[in-house]
This record gives sequence, C-alpha cells and structure tokens, in this order.
Amino acid sequence: MGFSPELLKGIEELGFTEPTPIQEKIIPIVFETENDLVGLAQTGTGKTAAFGLPIIEQTDIQSKSVQTLILSPTRELCIQISKDLQNFSKHIKGFRVVPVYGGANTDTQVRALKKGAHIIVATPGRMLDLINRKAANITKIRTVVLDEADEMLNMGFRDELDGILEKSPDKKRTLLFSATMPKEVARIARNYMNNPVEVRVGKQNAGAENVQHIYYQVHARDRYLALKRIADINPDIYGIVFCRTRMETKDVADKLIKDGYNADALHGDLSQAQRDHVMKRFRNKTLQMLVATDVAARGIDVNDITHIINYNLPESLEVYTHRSGRTGRAGKSGISISIVNYREKSKIPQIEKLINKKFKKSPVPTGEEICKKQLFKLIDKMENVEVDEAQIEPFMDTVNKKLEWLSKEEIIKRFVSLEFNRFAEYYKNAPDLNEKAEEKRESKSRRDRRNGSNQDESRKRRGQKGNSRFYINIGKKDGINPKDIIGLIIDSTKDRGINIGVIDLKDSFSFFETGKQNAEMILKSFKNMNYKGRNLRVELAEPDNEAPRRKGKRRRI
Repeated sequence: MGFSPELLKGIEELGFTEPTPIQEKIIPIVFETENDLVGLAQTGTGKTAAFGLPIIEQTDIQSKSVQTLILSPTRELCIQISKDLQNFSKHIKGFRVVPVYGGANTDTQVRALKKGAHIIVATPGRMLDLINRKAANITKIRTVVLDEADEMLNMGFRDELDGILEKSPDKKRTLLFSATMPKEVARIARNYMNNPVEVRVGKQNAGAENVQHIYYQVHARDRYLALKRIADINPDIYGIVFCRTRMETKDVADKLIKDGYNADALHGDLSQAQRDHVMKRFRNKTLQMLVATDVAARGIDVNDITHIINYNLPESLEVYTHRSGRTGRAGKSGISISIVNYREKSKIPQIEKLINKKFKKSPVPTGEEICKKQLFKLIDKMENVEVDEAQIEPFMDTVNKKLEWLSKEEIIKRFVSLEFNRFAEYYKNAPDLNEKAEEKRESKSRRDRRNGSNQDESRKRRGQKGNSRFYINIGKKDGINPKDIIGLIIDSTKDRGINIGVIDLKDSFSFFETGKQNAEMILKSFKNMNYKGRNLRVELAEPDNEAPRRKGKRRRI
C-alpha cells in the first residue's frame, strides 16, 4: 500500500498482516486523492487504521504545527485512538500525538500542546474550550476526522462541532465516519464537506454477521434474576451489561458484586482515574462483566468480548447496533442477549428489520440446566489443571493418609461437591422466570376492568392541591418516555421513594408532578443536570387541570 518501512514495522509488531475491508477501500482514497470522504461502517471494523495509517504517512514531521484534528465522542475513544496512532508510529522519530479530553487536568493538556503536536485527538467540548483559550491552534490543519459522528450528535455536541469546524481553515480535507446517517450527520456533510466520496462497508445499521441475537422474555421484576442465570449458564462469560441510567448501572453492578460475581460499573459519575482503573481491569480480563451506560461505553475497544447483555433495550433502536457490535469482532463469534418484558417485545421486530437479522427467543435457563453446566465446567477445570509436581510432592503422603479411608468414587464426589453444592442449594426449587402469554392476557384483562377507575384517579392527581407541577425542557423529540423522566428525577434527588404523579410528554418539553413538599429539592437537584450532553432546565409550572395541550404559565425560580 506504499507505506514507509518505519510505519510497516509498527504495523507488523501489532500482528497485522492483511487489511480489513474498510481499510482496503479507504486507505487508497486517503493516500492517493484529496477528496473529502464519508465512511459508513460499524464499530470494530478497523476504522482507526483506515484513516490513521495514511494520515501518519502524509504528516510532515519537520513542521511544528498541528496538521490533523481527530474528534471523537468520548474520553475512552479519544484515548484509544491516540494509543493506536502512537503504536502505529512508534518507529517514526519525532512524531507526536496529543489527546485532549474532558475530565482531565486542562493545564497538563495545554503544556503537552505547547511542546508541539502533529495530530490532536480530542473530544468536542474540551477542544472548543482550548481553541477559545488560544491554547490550541487549528488554523493550519490539513485534515479533520469526525469519528463516530452520529454518536457525537446523539450526545449533544452539535454546537461544539459547528464551532470547531467554523474555526478550521476552508482548504482542508474532512473525513467523516459514522455507523448511521441521520439528518444531522447529513447536514454536517452538506455544510462542511466538498463533494465527499461515500464508502459503505456492509449494510447501514446491519449487525455483524457472526453475532447471534437472542432474547429472553421475563416479568420486569425478574430482570435481575434472569441476568444472574445468564451469567451462571455461561461460566466463561466476558461481556458488557448495558443499562439505561447511571442509577440502574450502579444498582445492577452493586447487586452482582454483592452476589459474588466478578463485575464492576462504568458510568458518568466516575472520575477519570476511576474509569481508567475499571477499564484496565476489564481489558486485563480480571473483570468478567462490565455494567455500563451507552454513553460511558462509547470508545470501549476490547477484543474477545463473548456476550453483550441488554438489561434494557435502548430507547433509540440504532443504539442496539452499536451495542451488539462490541462482540463478534475480528472474525470471532459473539452473542447479543436482550432481557425484555411483554411491553418491550414489540421492539424486537423493529430491531430485526434494522439489522436485517432474526432474533431467537430462548427460555430462561432452569436451575437444573445451570447446575449441570457448572458441574461439567468444574470437571473440565479439574481435568485440565496443571499440577506442579515439585511443589505438591512434599504434601502428598499426608494428603493420602488423610483420605485413605475414602474410596476413589467418594473422593471425586466430595471434591466436585465443594463447588457444585453452592449452585445446587441456590437453585433448589428455583421458579420458572419465563413470562407466560396467558399471564399477560389475564393481567391485561385486570387492567381493562380497572381502567376507568385508574383514569379517574389520574385526573384527580393532575393538579391536585398536594402536588406541584414542573416544566422540563425535554420531550418526545429527544426520544424520552415516562421511565426516563422518573429515572432523571431519581438520579438527581437520590431518592428512590419520591412520590411522582402524572407525567405529560410534549414534543419538545414535558410536565411532571410531585408532592409540594418536594418542590425545593427538585429545583435544587436539577441544577447542572444534563441529558445526553444537553443542560436540563426545570421550572415550576401553574397547574394544568383540564386541557393537557394548553401550556401552563411558567415562572423562573
């Protein structure tokens, strides 16, 4: 492909011998032309090398100015891209890559930039801040790379991207990479790119070919019990459990740890040092299960992940593609599991259409199946254990005398039972967790019978004297539902027992009610809160007793 010996040496040391499909298509375009480029491909396809290798080769090492700016949605992805570029270029003397991202010391990053950088890899918010401070100069850049552009926009970085691109020189090349092509990504391509070449690898939104998609249908209350059974039936699991909210992520991880599972959480409340520590353990495989939100998991580039578990299906179905794409990489197989209840089941056909693959509905493993799997896993482990003859020999006489009263069969039974008894006891008389259609029909009938009284009760609660009504500046267009509003209230107040009344969703804003005694706490707790990178604004609204569509008068507190 025309790379220098120094660059080839770095590539070879990483074990790369053949380019991936996206690298075969994109490297020649970046290397041999000056065209802008839109690359549509899933995560894990080798995009970093596809744009990174030709950019490194084209960099003028003698120049001290920044020549390339790479923007990515998260700290983790920013760090990962920087490390990849440094590994590729390790034998190119004088080549400098500087990562800048939020959550780290700004002064340290400014000092690194003053020493000189050929490439800056950055998150949009921190990059715009450094440009405005005059700490980063992008007036001479030749290339801008927007990696995972759809995620940057989903996380609310539209203004930051516009601000950065407007401050960059007109004569530059723009390379945009995205798994999907929503309107906002198309707008960037239209406004900031010049007749870009479009390269697609695989179908848009398509799931990886070697990923199997499974769902278990359970009652919402049994979601965590189903998660435990999934972990127990897969003793070698090395996976990511996706949750919707930070609070749920913490809750699920805490329960898993308490129940003896090798798990930890990754979410937005962790400091950068804490996130790095968790990710180091996960990369080293000292963690089997990483429980994460979608935002926190962006940029996790880890090979050999066996399972993706959707504790909840994502609100935006396109996000499912990003989640499932974290397994089945580099030609290996993987499994994406979704735990759904009856109301969520309707999303499965929509996702199937999106990824062009079918889900398999599987029954939740029974206690007997799990005990059998764990028993044979234990036997395999014992059969394949390495025996250090020199270390154990001095103890064998004593061990043999201690066990001489037992037959061979009894010794085997007792050793196996040491581990097996734990599972046998836990799953003794374990209930069937599978949600039955008959139960749902009966539940629906009960709901129908009391529907009228519920509606009357709802009307009574709306605007009743004991409630305060609040305005919040997000609505249906932001992809939220009442569960999300409840999650935000609980996340902000840290009070899971708070009484929440009617939630009224509009297109671009919403109303919700709580007891008047909670008003001051709600207003204070929502200060500095954000949703997908967007600052939330919560205000008291006048009661709206009769007409749901009539906007209540608001007053700023």
